Amino acid sequence: MNDLAYLRDLVIILGLAVVIVTVFHRFKLPSIAGFILAGTLVGPQGLGLVDDIHQVEILAEVGVALLLFGIGLELSLEKLRRLWKLILMGGFLQVSLSILVVFAISKLYGLPSNTAIFIGFFVALSSTAIVLRGLQQRGEVDAPHGRLTLGILVFQDFSVVPMMLAIPLLSDLDSSTQDLLGTVLRSVAIVVGVLCAARLIVPRVLHLIAKTRQRHLFILSVFLICIGVAWLITSSGASLAIGAFLAGLVVAGSEYRHQALADLISFREVFSSLFFVSVGMLLAPKVIIENIIPILILIAAIMVGKSAIVFITAIIIRMPLRVCLLAAVALAQVGEFSLVLSYAAQGTGLIQESLESNLLSAAIISMFLTPMVMSCGPYLAAGVGRLRVLTGLLEVFTAEDAVHRIRTMHDHVIIGGYGFAGLELAQALQECGIPYVIADLNVENVRKAARNGVHAYFGDITSYEVLERLGASRAKELTLVINDPGAAERAVKVARSLAPSLYIVVRTYYLLDIEQLLAAGADEVISAEREAAAEVTSRLLIRHQVEPRKIADQVSRIRSRHEEESI
Repeated sequence: MNDLAYLRDLVIILGLAVVIVTVFHRFKLPSIAGFILAGTLVGPQGLGLVDDIHQVEILAEVGVALLLFGIGLELSLEKLRRLWKLILMGGFLQVSLSILVVFAISKLYGLPSNTAIFIGFFVALSSTAIVLRGLQQRGEVDAPHGRLTLGILVFQDFSVVPMMLAIPLLSDLDSSTQDLLGTVLRSVAIVVGVLCAARLIVPRVLHLIAKTRQRHLFILSVFLICIGVAWLITSSGASLAIGAFLAGLVVAGSEYRHQALADLISFREVFSSLFFVSVGMLLAPKVIIENIIPILILIAAIMVGKSAIVFITAIIIRMPLRVCLLAAVALAQVGEFSLVLSYAAQGTGLIQESLESNLLSAAIISMFLTPMVMSCGPYLAAGVGRLRVLTGLLEVFTAEDAVHRIRTMHDHVIIGGYGFAGLELAQALQECGIPYVIADLNVENVRKAARNGVHAYFGDITSYEVLERLGASRAKELTLVINDPGAAERAVKVARSLAPSLYIVVRTYYLLDIEQLLAAGADEVISAEREAAAEVTSRLLIRHQVEPRKIADQVSRIRSRHEEESI
C-alpha cells in the first residue's frame, strides 16, 4: 500500500506540474517557476494532496546531482581553469561582502554575532540549479555574464563546506578551531584524492564499457560515476551538488563526454524538475499570509541587496556594465544550499524559529521569482545602457593612436567577439587588406589580440556609444560572432538604429534564433547547426563519389529549406 501511495503522490505531482508548466509556456513564463508553484499547491502546506515529501526529496537530490553533473560535462577542467580568476576574485568578493553587509545590518537590529554570521552565510549563497538552468535555456552559459555568474556560483558551492563545519562553532557546541581546521584539511584531502583517482580510473573504465557496444551498460556506468563520485566527495563534508559537478568535470576530460551528455539529458530533465517541485513543497502559504509584511521586506532587501553586492563585485574586477547588470540580476536570490544550512542549524539555538521561518519563505519566493527576473535582465541592461551618464562605463578602452585610427576608418568591418570565429575572420580580412576593428568583453582576449597586432578593443558591442566609437555609421559591415543570443539581438537593433544601411551578419548556434535575429534587423544569419548539417552531408557524399553538381544541389537544399522555415 505504501508503494501505491508513493506512486499516487508521484502521479499527482507530475500531472499538476505538466498542467501548470503548459499554462506557463502558453504565457511565455519560465518553466522553473511553474514547477515551484506546482510543488507549493500539492505540498502539505498547500492543498495537502501530498503529505510525505521525503520520497520526492530523494528524487530531487538525484535531480540536482544530474543537473550539476551535466554542467560539469559541458565545462571540463580546461574550461574551469580559464575561469579561475572569476572564481577566486569574483566569488571570494561576493561571498565576503555579502557576509559582512548582512552581519553589519543584523547587528544594527540587535542580533547576536553568531546569529548575524549565520544569516550572512544563508544570504550569501545563490541557487546554482535555478540560475544555471536559466542560463542553459537561454544559451548564455558561455556568454561573458554567464562565465562570471558560473565562477561566482562555483565559489559559493565550495563555500558550503566551511559554512557547514562552522555551524557547531557558532552555536557554541563542543567544537574548537583546531577541530574545524582538521576537518577542513581532511575534506580537502578526500576531494583531491577522489578526483585524482577518478581522473586515472574513469576514462579507462568508460573505454572498456564502450568497447562492449552496449548502450544500456554505458548509461548505467555514467549514472554510477555521477552518483558514486558525488557520494564519495559528499562524505568529506562537501555538498552533493559540488560532488556531482566535480564528477562531471572528470568525465568531461575523457573522449566520451558528448555521448555521456546525450544519454543523460532526458533523465536530467525529469529528475531536476522534481527538485524544483520539492522546493515549492517547502513553502507555507499560511505562514506567508500571517507574516506578509516582514517577508516582503526580507525579499526586497535580499534581492536588491544581493544584486547590488554582485554589481559592485563585478565593477571591482573590471567587468563591463552589461555583464555587471546581468550577473547581478541572475544571482539576486537565495540558494538551495541555504536551505541545507538552515536544516543543519535546527536545534542549535542559532536562530529564532519565527525569524528562520520568515527567512525560508523569503528564500523560496526569491527562487520562484528568479526565472522572471532573469528574463527582464537584458531589458534592464538595454535601458541602463541608454543613460548617457553611464557612458564612461561602456566606452571602448583604447590608446589615443587607436582612437585616431578608428576615426579615420571608412568602409571597414566591425567584428563583435574575438573567439575562434572572430580570430579567423580577422586574420582573413587582414590578409586580404580589408580594414576591420574588433570589440570584445573578454579582457584576456583583447590583450592577446593586442600582442598579436590585431585591432581588438575592450567594449560592449550592444552599446550605442561603443558602436558609435567603432565607426558604425561609416562601416560597411557588422559581423557578430558572440555566444550570447540576447546580446546579439540587442547589438543588431542598436546598430540598425545607428546605421540603417549597415550590412549585418550574425553567427548563431541554433536555428531557433534565426527568425528573431532577422526580425531585429540582421541581413544574414548563419546558423552553426545548419552549416554543420550542410558540411556533414557534403563530406559524406564526396566519400561516395557523388557528382559535385548533385552535392551542391543537396547543400543548397539544406540551406534553402531552413531559410524558408525561418521566414
